[in-house]
Amino acid sequence: MELLEKIVNNIWFQRILWSLIVILFSLFIYRIATRVLNNKEKKTPKIMSNKKNKTIIRMLKSVIAGALSIVTVLMVLQIFGVDVTSMLAGVGIVGIVVGFALQDSLKDIIRGFVIISDNYYEIGDVIKYDDNVGPVTSISLLTTKIQDIKTMNIVSIANRNIDKVEIDPGYVYIQVPLPYELDVAKAEEVMREIIKKLQHQTGITSAAYQGITQFAASSLNYQIVITCDPTNRLQIRRDTLHTIVTTLEEHKIHIPYEQLDIHTKK
Repeated sequence: MELLEKIVNNIWFQRILWSLIVILFSLFIYRIATRVLNNKEKKTPKIMSNKKNKTIIRMLKSVIAGALSIVTVLMVLQIFGVDVTSMLAGVGIVGIVVGFALQDSLKDIIRGFVIISDNYYEIGDVIKYDDNVGPVTSISLLTTKIQDIKTMNIVSIANRNIDKVEIDPGYVYIQVPLPYELDVAKAEEVMREIIKKLQHQTGITSAAYQGITQFAASSLNYQIVITCDPTNRLQIRRDTLHTIVTTLEEHKIHIPYEQLDIHTKK
């Protein structure tokens, strides 16, 4: 009994005990906060107009985790006798030095809030950064993560680099080469038939004929544009080319191939 009393009255035991209480309380607060946010996210309809809500919710999780971590560390330090007040006062003295060391991180944090407030892009949007193209999977205070549609790798982008990010609207431009001998009116009639088929093709949001775009060496090039989910662009393009070829075959129109004229001197 006397031993137990000594243990309970031991200053280090009390410090460890109160530290554990503080940590568990912080975890409890974080658990409640994330549960509320998760319920809110589940109730948000999965439509384009509500992607911003999902993005804000996930950003809030990151902010709450960071804030609770800082507060918990400071409280534990205070329990172990560290003068947190003096430490915070000293932050002003070393703030300039730390500011230079962390200026990139501060830029990331500021740009992170800009991404949300200006609706620059949201979770689910397809963006391009350098050679990487893919949907945004998460946005935190420091980074944006996308899943590259070519390699399926997760790519992290520092938020300070949003000026190098391009939003991919999902346009696909396809040129259809047709022979010069084909009457233009007939060619455009066939192009309109192709457009009608594409408008009913799975995965295509819209399709339009844009007219003649080039006098090529062996053909007149007619251009169409379609919009689709950028993550499925490659397959949509293949399906579209198949529709074009089969439609031309139905009308017995042959796609021209490159021709080379050779002139000889006698």
